[in-house]
Amino acid sequence: MDVEAVDPCPFYGDAGRLQQVFWNILSNAIKFTPKGGRVAARLVRVGSQVEIMVTDNGRGIRRDFLPVMFQRFRQADSSTTRTEGGLGIGLAIVGHLVQLHGGTVTAQSAGEGQGAVFTVVLPMRVLCAEEPRSAPADAALTKPLAGLRILVCEDDADSRALLHELLSSEGATVRLAAAADEAMDHLREFRPDVFVSDIGLPVVDGYTLIRQIRQLSGEQGGWTPAIALTAYAGAEDARRAFEAGFQSHMTKPVDPSELAARVAAVARRPGAALS
Repeated sequence: MDVEAVDPCPFYGDAGRLQQVFWNILSNAIKFTPKGGRVAARLVRVGSQVEIMVTDNGRGIRRDFLPVMFQRFRQADSSTTRTEGGLGIGLAIVGHLVQLHGGTVTAQSAGEGQGAVFTVVLPMRVLCAEEPRSAPADAALTKPLAGLRILVCEDDADSRALLHELLSSEGATVRLAAAADEAMDHLREFRPDVFVSDIGLPVVDGYTLIRQIRQLSGEQGGWTPAIALTAYAGAEDARRAFEAGFQSHMTKPVDPSELAARVAAVARRPGAALS
């Protein structure tokens, strides 16, 4: 792999989140480039922006897939016999994180077998000689979920990562669980303000899990407001969720703004309303 920095420039951003962005892009480039192929990364300054290009000569991307590849749950190969795993969420996370930094991410390819180019453009911030002024003490409160503790139970690792990113970017403190027993442990120890759970969980499904939670005392977290996530959007699915003990029902894939609004609503944040 070749790495080139032309005219290096200072940039302020969330180091952890940006590492996640470029790790995902580079991992995909390496994954879809055959042995002996080439992956290159190049950074340049373009006016008041930083441009990072990751180029490979690997598998390439179908042209009809390019416009939707940064959408959640999109895969170039969605067949049941595809050879690569994952739910197509990684690039959606990339797009979301880049957007949070005020930037853009695009992909180009001449087609299958023609390689690909991913370009991330981020705005620079000018360095000042003086010390930066402290942010207002209530700056965090501008985020709709600031101060909330949220427990998420989701068995798919990609979906967990996406939900964590969506909720934490709105100011919440998020704890993750992969199964019902782990969620119950976190519920007692973490004492979340809101519980968000997938329905299709292994061994113990979301319906059973929320029933178990509702059997607990208030001190143990039994009254925690809860949101059900499911791929099934029928009225019967919503009815089952409400009867089991959830306060809200959302279908996958979730819309980030709607998810934040629902969480705020069940937590009884001012200005939020259930729908």
